[in-house]
Amino acid sequence: MDLFDYMRETKKEKESPLASRMRPTTLDEVVGQQHIIGKDKLLYRAIKADKLGSIIFYGPPGTGKTTLAKVIANTTSAQFQQINATVAGKKDMEEVVKSAQDMLGMYQKKTILFIDEIHRFNKGQQDYLLPFVEDGTITLIGATTENPYFEVNGALLSRSSVFELYPLSKEDIRQLLTRAVCDKEKGMGSFQAEITKEALDFLADVAGGDARSALNAIELGILTTERGSDGIIHITLDVASECIQKRVVRYDKSGDNHYDTISAFIKSMRGSDPDAAVYYLAKMLYAGEDVKFIARRIMICAAEDVGNADPMALTVAVSAAQAVERIGMPESQIILSQAVLYVASAPKSNSAVNAIFAATESVKNVKTTIPVHLQDSHYKGSGKLGHGIGYEYAHDYPNHFSKQQYLPEEIKDARFYEPGVLGYEKHIGEWLQKLREQ
Repeated sequence: MDLFDYMRETKKEKESPLASRMRPTTLDEVVGQQHIIGKDKLLYRAIKADKLGSIIFYGPPGTGKTTLAKVIANTTSAQFQQINATVAGKKDMEEVVKSAQDMLGMYQKKTILFIDEIHRFNKGQQDYLLPFVEDGTITLIGATTENPYFEVNGALLSRSSVFELYPLSKEDIRQLLTRAVCDKEKGMGSFQAEITKEALDFLADVAGGDARSALNAIELGILTTERGSDGIIHITLDVASECIQKRVVRYDKSGDNHYDTISAFIKSMRGSDPDAAVYYLAKMLYAGEDVKFIARRIMICAAEDVGNADPMALTVAVSAAQAVERIGMPESQIILSQAVLYVASAPKSNSAVNAIFAATESVKNVKTTIPVHLQDSHYKGSGKLGHGIGYEYAHDYPNHFSKQQYLPEEIKDARFYEPGVLGYEKHIGEWLQKLREQ
C-alpha cells in the first residue's frame, strides 16, 4: 500500500457509516445470535479453533451475517477474500480460485471466500464453485437474506452447514445503540450526545431486529440535531421518531418471507382469527403485494376451508376479486378486508377438499365402469346396447329423489362427501341423511 492508498483507506474508514464503523472485530463484541455463537455452540468453537468448514449464513438484513464473516476474517490464519454476488462475475471467481490454488500450493495456506448475497448467483455460477469447495481449495462462507434451501444449489448446500440468524431482540438493539452513542473511538461518543430511555425503547422497537436500521437512525439523529443550551445533543422521542418515519416491513415478494406471510395469512383465516388475518393482509398490502394474488388466495381459502358450511364465503371472495381488478388501490384494501374478515369469521368445513381428494384417489386406484342405466342414450342404437334402460328420472319421485345406484358397481358403497356439522352444511348433512333413509 502506498501513501495515497493509505490516505484513501484512512479517510474511508473515518467517513464510513456508523453501522460499518461499529462492526465487531471479535466474537466477544458480537451482540445477539447466541443460539449459534454462544460459547458452548459449534460455530463459536470452530471459529476459535480456526477449523471452519463451508457455511451459509441465512437471515434478514441487519442481523450480523457480514459481521460474522468479518470476525472470521480477523481470527483465521487462512487467506480471506470477499466478493459480492450482485456485481461479481465468473472472471472474479476465477481470480479468487487461482489465488487460492497458489496459496495452497506454495504456502499450504487455505482460502476462505465470503460471498455476500450468494442467492444472486445463478446455477452456473454456483456450480463453478462446487469442485473447489469439494476439494478444499476454497472454504465458502455465503450470506443470504433468502432461504438457502430455495436459492442455493443442493450440491453446494450438502457441503455446507447452514446457520440461521434471527432478528436481534429489543435488548440487543438497546445495547448496540447505547454503545454507539458512548463509544468515542468507533461510535458517536465525541459528539457529546445523550439519548432518553423513551427514544432508546422506541428505536429498539421500530428497528424490527435490524441493527443497521437502528444505527443509521441514531447517526442521523446525532448529525442533524442542534445542541441544547448545555452543549449536549439530546436525542428525544420526537427526534428518534423523525429519524425512522416508517418501519420497513421485511417482506420480499420473490423470497421465502413472502411465502411465510401468505402462509400465516391463510392459516389465520382457516383458524377463524379475523384479527390475525387482517394483520397479515395489511402487511402484504403495506409491502406492495399484488392485490390480485391476495384475492386468489382468499377465493381458494373460501372453497377449501369454509366450503358449504357457508356457501356465501366463496361468493364474497369472488366478488371481491372482481371488484379489486376494477377499482385498484387504495380502495381495494377495504374490499379485501371485508372478504378476509368474512372468510375468517365464517364456520369452517374442509369437506369439499376431502371429497375431491378421496374421489381422485379412488379414480387412480380402482378401475370402474359407469352403470348402464346412467350411460348416454341420446343416439341411435343406444337402446340395443342397453344404455339408459332402467334410468329413473329423479323429479318423478317424492323429494325429487330416486334411490337408484349412481356410483359404479366396483365402488357402490363409497362415501366421499362427509358433510360437516357447522353452519349451513349441518342442514346439508341432515337433508342427505333424510334422503338416504327414504
